[in-house]
Amino acid sequence: MTEKPRYKNYNQELKNLFENRVQKISINAGFTCPNRDGSKGRGGCTYCNNQTFNPEYCEPTKTITQQIEEGINFFRKKYEDQSYLAYFQAYTNTYDKIENLKRIYDEALSHPQVKGLVIGTRPDCVNDELLDYFARLSEQCYLMIEYGIESTDDKTLEFINRGHDYACAVKAIRDTANRGIKTGAHMILGLPHEDHDAIMLHAHKLSKLPLTAIKLHQLQLVRGTIMARQAKTNPEWFRWYTAEEYIDIAIDFLELLNPEIAVERFVSQSPSKFLISPEWGLKNFEFVAKLEKRLEERDTWQGRYWKP
Repeated sequence: MTEKPRYKNYNQELKNLFENRVQKISINAGFTCPNRDGSKGRGGCTYCNNQTFNPEYCEPTKTITQQIEEGINFFRKKYEDQSYLAYFQAYTNTYDKIENLKRIYDEALSHPQVKGLVIGTRPDCVNDELLDYFARLSEQCYLMIEYGIESTDDKTLEFINRGHDYACAVKAIRDTANRGIKTGAHMILGLPHEDHDAIMLHAHKLSKLPLTAIKLHQLQLVRGTIMARQAKTNPEWFRWYTAEEYIDIAIDFLELLNPEIAVERFVSQSPSKFLISPEWGLKNFEFVAKLEKRLEERDTWQGRYWKP
C-alpha cells in the first residue's frame, strides 16, 4: 500500500499532466521592473540580484529561440525524455506593450519542443487586456502566471521596496484565476522584522486565495544588493535560520496551508559566488529529503490545521 503524500507536490502534478518529466527552461527576454526604471522607484527590491538565478545560457543578448535551444541541450544530458516549458523568469516579464509581449511569447511557443509558458511577473504589471489574452492562450497550451508576492505585510513590502501593497497582489491573483489561468505565488520566509507569527499569518492569508501553486524561498543575503548593505549596518534586523530551523518553519507553514495549493519548492539556492548567508551546504534535493523526513518524524501534513 502506497503511503499518501504529505503535501501536494506541484512537480508531480506537472508530471501527471504531461505523462513524463517536465523541465523549465529559463529565458531572459531583457525586461526591467517598474521599481528599477523610475516609473515607481529606483534600485529594485532590496534583496534582488537577478544574476543569482540566471543560468549561463540565459542571456538577453541571445534570441528567445537560441536560449531555448541551449537550454534543451543543457538539460538533455541528464534527461532525454521530457517536456519543456519556457520560463520567463528574469525581472518583470509582462512589463511591456502587449504587442511586444505577444511576439516574445509566440516565438517561444513556436519551438516544437516547448509545450507551454511560465511567466514570472509582478501583481502591478498586469491589466484586463493582458489577462484576457492570457485566458485565450491558456486554452491552447499550458500557461502559468507566477506573481512575486514575497510578503502579505504592507510594512514589509514597503521596507523591501516592492512598490505595491498586498491588496494589489490579491486583486491580480483573483483576476487571473477567475479567468481559468493557472496562478502561482512566490513567498520569501524570514524577511527582516517578520517573526514566526508573521510568517504563519502569510499562510493563513494565502490559503484564502485561488492559487494553483506556491514557491517558498528562505531569505538569502546575496552580494550586490541593497539588503547586503543593510545587513552590515543593521545586523539586528535579520535572523538567519539554520537549515533545521527553517525546515520546521516551512512545515509549520505547510500545516496551515490550504491543501489544494500545490507546493513547487521550499527552498532556493543562489550560486556560492553571490551568497553571503545562510550557507547550508545543501542541494535542493537534499533539503527536500530532510524536510520530508521531518514531516514523517512529526507525523504531519499540508493543511493539518487549515480551516476553510
